[in-house]
Amino acid sequence: MLLLATLVRVLEQGVPEAMAGTWAEEFLSAVEYPVYAILLGLLGNLVLTRLRIRDRLSGAFRTEFFIKTGPVLLGASTNLAVVVSAAGPAIAQAVLLITIVFGFTWWLGGRLGLADKLRALLASAVSICGVSAAIAAAGAVQAKREQLAYTASLVILFALPSIFILPALAEAFGLSTEVAGAWIGGNIDTTAAVTAAGAIVGEEALQIASIVKVTQNALMGVVAVALTAYFTLKVERNPDAPRPGVSALWQRFPKFVLGVILASVIATWYQSAADPATAADVIGIVNDLRGS
Repeated sequence: MLLLATLVRVLEQGVPEAMAGTWAEEFLSAVEYPVYAILLGLLGNLVLTRLRIRDRLSGAFRTEFFIKTGPVLLGASTNLAVVVSAAGPAIAQAVLLITIVFGFTWWLGGRLGLADKLRALLASAVSICGVSAAIAAAGAVQAKREQLAYTASLVILFALPSIFILPALAEAFGLSTEVAGAWIGGNIDTTAAVTAAGAIVGEEALQIASIVKVTQNALMGVVAVALTAYFTLKVERNPDAPRPGVSALWQRFPKFVLGVILASVIATWYQSAADPATAADVIGIVNDLRGS
């Protein structure tokens, strides 16, 4: 697992450097580590299965702790002061967008016959912040590992072309810089892809897109609570059993989401108290650790 993780890190950093100066540099720079992790994971699984040693090494695949650590560290890059300063417009857009996109994706998944847990993961991922939101949702609904991998793959598959499609459409539609930034921040799932697409439009669009995305990230805990209650009280409840109490909800609730909120609070306090340049470097280290 350590070897595979190291290879993922090498590919994430080395591929863009190797393609520097070519047409693919900008595209590959936006490819996040889950892409390489999924590809190498599938390859490693194939090799171990063919060698007939996969079951003997199954203990190494119990990586839930590390998977959940990623969203917690993501909280450190969510500056709550930015969310508060953005106030009405960004918060209103985030709430409205999450509600509409989550509801539509949930409905469409039902029409296509998807399982409720997979619907929850997909709806959370496309309406909030991609892979991290899918991980939080997976903990809330107790989804299978395969459902999480499937969702993460789809998120990245659609996020990459969006880096170029949305800025092109914004220009074709004649959108103002502010509207284009808000559109990009609200509709592209991964943070790296939002940054890349916003930078294509311009510095102001990048700033607005980042604010919108941060605001969406801050609402991830609310969605996790809602999913926990819905699946406990309705989807998986035995009609003949007593109504689950608060203790049942707490037992099922993904506790690491509280870590996301705590990390956001600590990072917000630190960034307000420390020198801006120093704070930016520290948050950058945390983001690097999350990607490792």
